[in-house]
Amino acid sequence: MAPKQSKPSPEHIFQTLNAHQQTSALKAAIELDLFTAIDDGHSRASEIAKTLQVSERGARILSDYLTVIGFLKKDADAYSLGDDAALFLSKRSPHFMGSIVGFLSDPQHFENLAKLSEAVRRGGTASNKGNNQEPNDPLWVSFARSMAPLTVPAALFIASLVKPDQQSMRVLDIAAGHGMYGITVAQQHQMAHITALDWPAVLEVAKENAKTAGIGDRYTTRPGSAFETDFGENYDLVLLTNILHHFDKPTCIQLIHRVHKALRPGGTALTLEFVPNEDRVSPPTEAAFSLLMLVGTDAGDAYTLEEYRAMFREAGFPDTTLHRIPDMPQEVLLSRK
Repeated sequence: MAPKQSKPSPEHIFQTLNAHQQTSALKAAIELDLFTAIDDGHSRASEIAKTLQVSERGARILSDYLTVIGFLKKDADAYSLGDDAALFLSKRSPHFMGSIVGFLSDPQHFENLAKLSEAVRRGGTASNKGNNQEPNDPLWVSFARSMAPLTVPAALFIASLVKPDQQSMRVLDIAAGHGMYGITVAQQHQMAHITALDWPAVLEVAKENAKTAGIGDRYTTRPGSAFETDFGENYDLVLLTNILHHFDKPTCIQLIHRVHKALRPGGTALTLEFVPNEDRVSPPTEAAFSLLMLVGTDAGDAYTLEEYRAMFREAGFPDTTLHRIPDMPQEVLLSRK
């Protein structure tokens, strides 16, 4: 969000053009494990440097910068963790999510963004990755390995929306990735049996997570493309988490048609997405997501609720309702067959 200014100033331009510095600083701090060191009581630059085996000058300058951008606090020459860093960036916290740096700072994202001007001219990605459908793309293994901690609030929210109406529940998790959405449903509902679909290398990560979560005996996999692999049929629930934004509307409808066919009568399709308002500039995170789809896909987008409703109607779902995840910039769509 742009800062409020009392009069025109180049400061906002300067800060925006240098915003990559914030990415680099946070990435370095996570990689060095600086937040955990401070959480362990090493509060001064000399102590941080000794613990992390880095230069004292480097520890001081990085810690000062992290204070400027709000991740640390400083009192005299002693640093302490800001609220976000204490909860999410120290390995001492059960909510640690530092692993997300692996995917969110992957060089491919920066390469795509570096070609933004060309993507604007084309109306789609200027890279050779297209719609990210390559079966052996290492980016999606990185996603599966890195992003699981960030899913916890959404996964628990999704599981709370699931209301089984029979003894057993068959769940198909399309583009499962790390598998945590289906895994969390299985943890919260003992009658749930999950079938996860994704590329083979990605599913290896999901299977590891299912075993660790204690639901491996209720977790099976179907390797392959979401557009070509046989789904099976008579599922009670199909999960479409963060996949539709990669494609144009006709391709989304094609996939949703396949979901409709795989569901039993009365079954539910549950979609997790970034859903901007009709003005397409709010809320900020959901609206800004379209830019990543411009540089990273041929025709993907962050679709509005009315756009999703129209796509699901065309695929055979009469109504789609939106459910906002508390304190998270994503929404859940429920569509019943």
